[in-house]
Amino acid sequence: MVNSKIIASYGHGTENDFVIVYDPNQKLELNPEQISKICNRKTGLGADGLIRVVDENFPRLEGNNPKWFMDYRNQDGSLAEMCGNGIRVMARFLVKNKLQPAGIFSINTRAGRKFLSVPEYDEISVNMGKVELVDEGVEVESNGHLFSNGLNISVGNPHAVVQVDDMEMIKDLTQAPKVSPAYQFPDGVNVEFIEFVGEQEVKMRVHERGVGETKSCGTGVCAVGLAATIFSGKNLPVTWLVNPPGGKLKVEIDRDSNAVLTGPAVLIKEIDLVEFM
Repeated sequence: MVNSKIIASYGHGTENDFVIVYDPNQKLELNPEQISKICNRKTGLGADGLIRVVDENFPRLEGNNPKWFMDYRNQDGSLAEMCGNGIRVMARFLVKNKLQPAGIFSINTRAGRKFLSVPEYDEISVNMGKVELVDEGVEVESNGHLFSNGLNISVGNPHAVVQVDDMEMIKDLTQAPKVSPAYQFPDGVNVEFIEFVGEQEVKMRVHERGVGETKSCGTGVCAVGLAATIFSGKNLPVTWLVNPPGGKLKVEIDRDSNAVLTGPAVLIKEIDLVEFM
């Protein structure tokens, strides 16, 4: 690594935390081992994932606006399609650093281009696109319980969502829940557990592939919104309040199963990554 300094930001969305590296000219290459080291909570900076902010228009022609790309990696360095909490934190980074005016703009991801509404302050909304039920159901085994009511839901990345009567049944998510049939998820799967606590409100816990249990998951909240709609027998459009351990998020799903996720995004500090690599 030739850089003497690599300045990055650290932030979170409902305590789902990220390292944000500004690399518009696409000069910085971080391998999975380096990312894993940076994100390690015992020996590194500690984060659920790393976001490299790239300008897709580089080299930019005169008059062109930047087209932002979210290069997202999980805590273990593996690639991920996108992250609903992370994209809000990235948007806050762009606006706070005057790289992008507040308002409506887009960020491209491996799951397609996403449009966001980003005020100077306050919560950020992101159009997450389609939330889709995959035909075949799933079974999830965790903490000695076998849940046969699992739903296979795609939000551009894969989710298995199960309903529980009492979240106390899920005492420990240190180990990844066993999901079957496994062939449906060749690249792994995020697993969400939900408990209804109101007419249109649920609790949620999540085990994210490549990370482990996290305090929140934006795409998971969208998957939970559709799953809660199905479990409760409600019709679209619908709005759900979802309570992961890290805070509260709102997901609105329209008649065409398009989801809009709204929640906070906070930048905490700047750090020099070199010392963690």
